[in-house]
Amino acid sequence: MAAALTAMIAPGQARGAAGRIDVTNVRVVAEVNPRTQSIAAKATIQLRAIDDKVTAAVFELHNALTVIGVFDKTGARIDSTRNSQEYNFRVNFDEALAKGAEKEIVVQYEGKLTGAEESPVYGIKFAAIRPEYGFLAYPARWFPVAGYTADRYKSEFVITTPEGYKVVSGGGDTVRPEAGKVTTTSTFTSDGFGGSLAIVQGDGKRISAGGVSTTFYFRGGSMAAAENWAEETGKILAMLTTQFGLAPSSNLIFMETEEGAPNGYAAPGMLFLSPAAIGTQANPRLLVNQLSRLWYGQLISPATRNHLWITNGMARYAELLQTEQTASAGAMESEVRDTYVEALTVDNPPLIQSARFEDYSPEYWAATAAKGAAVYQMLRNVLGDDKFKELMKALPDKFANKAVSTDDVRKLASDLAGQDLGFFFLQWIESSGAPQFKLEYTVYRTGKGFRIMGKIQQDLDTFRMPVDLKIETEGNPEFKRVEVSGPSSEFLVETFGKPKKVEIDPALKVLRMSPGTRVAVAIRRGEMFMEIGEHSEALKEFQKALEVNRNSSLAHYRVAEIFFLQNNYQAAANEFRETLNGDIEPKWTEVWSHINLGRIFDITGQRERAVNEYNLAVRTRDNNQGAQEEAAKYLKDPYKRQRSAL
Repeated sequence: MAAALTAMIAPGQARGAAGRIDVTNVRVVAEVNPRTQSIAAKATIQLRAIDDKVTAAVFELHNALTVIGVFDKTGARIDSTRNSQEYNFRVNFDEALAKGAEKEIVVQYEGKLTGAEESPVYGIKFAAIRPEYGFLAYPARWFPVAGYTADRYKSEFVITTPEGYKVVSGGGDTVRPEAGKVTTTSTFTSDGFGGSLAIVQGDGKRISAGGVSTTFYFRGGSMAAAENWAEETGKILAMLTTQFGLAPSSNLIFMETEEGAPNGYAAPGMLFLSPAAIGTQANPRLLVNQLSRLWYGQLISPATRNHLWITNGMARYAELLQTEQTASAGAMESEVRDTYVEALTVDNPPLIQSARFEDYSPEYWAATAAKGAAVYQMLRNVLGDDKFKELMKALPDKFANKAVSTDDVRKLASDLAGQDLGFFFLQWIESSGAPQFKLEYTVYRTGKGFRIMGKIQQDLDTFRMPVDLKIETEGNPEFKRVEVSGPSSEFLVETFGKPKKVEIDPALKVLRMSPGTRVAVAIRRGEMFMEIGEHSEALKEFQKALEVNRNSSLAHYRVAEIFFLQNNYQAAANEFRETLNGDIEPKWTEVWSHINLGRIFDITGQRERAVNEYNLAVRTRDNNQGAQEEAAKYLKDPYKRQRSAL
């Protein structure tokens, strides 16, 4: 519950604040008018001083909202200053608060939230009030927030809308019609992050499936997908219940947002979904990620933003658990490999400094979600399946409605393991980097079989982890576990069958580098730069991949894409040819290289050569991303030069 003011505070303000506060209760009374897309509100905030002599507090608030004034409980005005660059305002107390002292302030504010304003989360829309609907999610900071994503509070939201509208949330709503108006009171009695709500017209569609009652506020054609979303929700909640324990809620609300909003956002008892995410049927991967946050994110939450890996990592790991239960072992291994690659795209800072990442940035997700999931996967390997399952249930059970730190996870995991796992958390949470193993060994014959004497070397001084060895023999393969500690660790194992090959960490249970991984990591980094339009930086990363493996078709393909986007068609054609001469991994690079070569020949007026490439694409019979339809289209009509990206 108690939380430090986070890194979102401007440096100068943080120094002047002279201490930390804990917000214990928030009550917002607001009038929302969808027709004018406006909100006028008063937020009554009760807070407690964590440190001694606290002279000020900083609250985040959407820049589209103007602070009219800040008052104490007697109505006397309190000095406040706005910092629009940091999306916050500072409240300066007349007298310093002693440690443990409580204070109540009232913030009056108003403004418009049309959805066109710059969001506190760069580039992502979390609030919009439209004439037909509206949504106000916690990350929008549509009410004053201290200790974003860390400081838990009890809350009540009393929202008045014009007649014909009402508010829905996951907080025990009560609706009171008045003359020409409707007032909805949403109450969140447990410490958490209440305050995500939606403004709707009419009643939603209520569907029961798998013991879960879900109400959908989808619009237009999206409502046709509601039945499928309800069915998948029931299945996924049943699966998550076996992993995490009893669900925090068996009644859920699904609200459709709009373009520019995140694909999904989970709030207490409520999921916000974008129109693109809703589609024509449910997205199980998105669902399991968001629904897991009802436990890891809402029921428990990180003590500060430096511990975000606990919740974001578990949401990503829930995707792996679903793959493990619904797909093949190979699919799970592939998902783990992809997760490890993404995790390795960010080497610094270590996870314990996650507050330094920009909210919702690619680096933020790579570290807190992908590396967080990798940490859980490795912890599972250390604890064993049964103990790890106990851990996943014990965390939300023991810390329900509370904040959790990395140290809390370490202590609980150590208790289950029967040993201090400080070495594990020191390596993967407090340190950066990943090892690259080098294996040396000699095989000797003994009276009862064979003895392997060897050495595992890696480049991290503080590294300590159990690592599996797979020994291929003339009979069945044998598996041994070796405790690797420091740069060089010797081992000795006995086998009955004659060893033919020794492989280290065959199931990829340790987050580590290898030549193949280095290529994949460089390509993924390049792709991240491409997503934000940094083509020169992306090209550098793809070139790094090619320095390790000149035969990487994917690296050549990505380089070709950049040249194509830059209208450098000869260079692009050369790289698409290199793609076809490479390892053809992944397989789709072949069909799409032929299609893109065809496009280049069409652009340069070489129709016969273009047709030949489209026919070669057809012959692959690979329809990844609609490749066959694309090739058929250009066989009929030549490709026309586009000014937009591929």
